[in-house]
Amino acid sequence: MQNQSASQAIKPYLFFDGRCDEALEFYTRTLGARVEQVFRFKDAPPQPDAQPQEGCGPMTADMAEKVMHACVTIRGTTLFVSDGMCQGKPEFKGVSLALEMPTDAEAEKVFGALGDGGQVQMPMSPTFFASRFGMVADRFGVSWMITSPAATPA
Repeated sequence: MQNQSASQAIKPYLFFDGRCDEALEFYTRTLGARVEQVFRFKDAPPQPDAQPQEGCGPMTADMAEKVMHACVTIRGTTLFVSDGMCQGKPEFKGVSLALEMPTDAEAEKVFGALGDGGQVQMPMSPTFFASRFGMVADRFGVSWMITSPAATPA
């Protein structure tokens, strides 16, 4: 297999449907996320001759300050995020973000922070594959699987 650069890596792209700034602030506070770049809809150059794209509605005045595209790094992983169509109905179905923490205490802390305003799907507990494992949907509906590694047998 060829050596692949970071620009060729698979990157999750999350659409927050109008709550992206709130999500960026939340992940910065709870996970130490670093926002690398933000482009707002108002930053896009005008395209007077462009035909509407299927599935894309017209940009409204209230969308100007919304996030068209942003790049954020969380614990070494790059995510792309956007407000998308700003309809206020984000859906994150069929996917979870998995985050392994180095200790049980850190796993519990992150799990609690992500669960603030969200919904616990499976409480943190010991499992056969991890010292601690739990599942939580955060206040935006993003599903997280939090683990801390199982002790290595001596």
